[in-house]
Amino acid sequence: MSDLIRYRSDAVPAGSLSLPFSDAVEADGWLHVSGQVGAADGGIVPGGIVAESQQCFANIARILTTAGYGWDDVVRVGVWLDDPRDFWLFNRVFREIFGDAAPARACVRSSMMLDCKVEVDCVAFRADRRKA
Repeated sequence: MSDLIRYRSDAVPAGSLSLPFSDAVEADGWLHVSGQVGAADGGIVPGGIVAESQQCFANIARILTTAGYGWDDVVRVGVWLDDPRDFWLFNRVFREIFGDAAPARACVRSSMMLDCKVEVDCVAFRADRRKA
């Protein structure tokens, strides 16, 4: 039997297609959250990079909460930006979420699979969730 816990919501944020991966997978205190785009109600939210970034983090917050984790547990964030000129606007939203207790982070430019400006994933850790 696997010690992995897979989290998957019924929400389908990327249009009407069911995506072939978990929202997150937990293993021995580590929670790996799949990349989230700025999607809600079946489509990308309007308003540009700031609105999309806020929605990415709202989607991640929902997954963290479902799994019993929070922002203080996040140890690493990965960011993919469609346009590198959005870097500073994204950082503003990132700072609103993490403040001065920011996790490690990588940020790269990448062409997106959907018509979106940003994708964010993360890894969280809770020592109290480790198997004895």
